[in-house]
Amino acid sequence: MKAKTQKYKLKIPSITENLQMIREFVLKIAAKTGFNEETQEQIALAVDEACTNVIKHAHHHDARRLMDIQIQTDANKMKITITDKGRGFDITKLKDPDIEKFIKESRHGGLGIYLIKTLMDEVDYEFNPGVKNQVQLTKYLKKSVTS
Repeated sequence: MKAKTQKYKLKIPSITENLQMIREFVLKIAAKTGFNEETQEQIALAVDEACTNVIKHAHHHDARRLMDIQIQTDANKMKITITDKGRGFDITKLKDPDIEKFIKESRHGGLGIYLIKTLMDEVDYEFNPGVKNQVQLTKYLKKSVTS
């Protein structure tokens, strides 16, 4: 029997005040998909970081610009696709941060993409600045052997 696919969509202005609504949207769907509370929080944090990057870097806090958040779930995974039409960047030029140095210098910010990669199972980027930029975050539902 094929797993039933569910689709959810949220189109929302690119402002930080909407991050709480986005987190709640993601948390509810993650819970409904069957992820435990810790994993739900990890997914929500990764989506929050990705949306914050769109708000700050692609749209420069312009509330007239919209973000599209699409979530697709099935019995095995949750896939979140965040799309914007702002300024993109070359992800391949970004180096992983030196975490020890980061902590020692008490720096803030700049760990978003590193966090996203760490928290999610798969992260894919597609950039076409001004036309369509997309980040796709996938988390697999690990079935426990004793269930």
